[in-house]
Amino acid sequence: MVVLNKIYTKTGDKGETALGNGDRVAKHSARVTAYGTVDEANATVGLARLHATGDVAEALARIQNDLFDLGADLARPDMERDHEAGYPVLRIIESQVTRLEAEIDAMTARVEPLRSFILPGGSALAAYLHLCRTVSRRAERCAVELASVETVNEHAVKYLNRLSDWFFAASRIANDEGRADILWVPGANR
Repeated sequence: MVVLNKIYTKTGDKGETALGNGDRVAKHSARVTAYGTVDEANATVGLARLHATGDVAEALARIQNDLFDLGADLARPDMERDHEAGYPVLRIIESQVTRLEAEIDAMTARVEPLRSFILPGGSALAAYLHLCRTVSRRAERCAVELASVETVNEHAVKYLNRLSDWFFAASRIANDEGRADILWVPGANR
């Protein structure tokens, strides 16, 4: 359990921060950028939850917890040394990815296939879900960039990839199961 008795520590005043294994790195490092962007995605989910009810609200609450897990995963390098930690290291696992896939499939089955791209918007919930989608896509790009230079849990990257798809599918559900989607009309304003 985490206990935070003091919010500021002053240990980052010179532009460094501690990773999950205690190593200190620059705050602009690829790893910090990746888990920081996951944190930003989590904040957008909090906005979406303000407009969600029922199953969507429950799923968003679960996703927020998963994103905190994912941030912890990305904040701890050296997966091959996890056994040395003395406690179970938190990592995203395959079942978290397959759960998103099953939920995407279930939501997609409820809507008509798209015949055009859709514009972000519609209901307030759909608009916020599109924001979640775009920020999670950015988090995925940051994680992929990190993975090009350091080891990253493959399930963490897959989770982010599926998550943006989940937000897209959920945005269609939030737009009256796709009936209120705003379709892109190419060249409409020429």
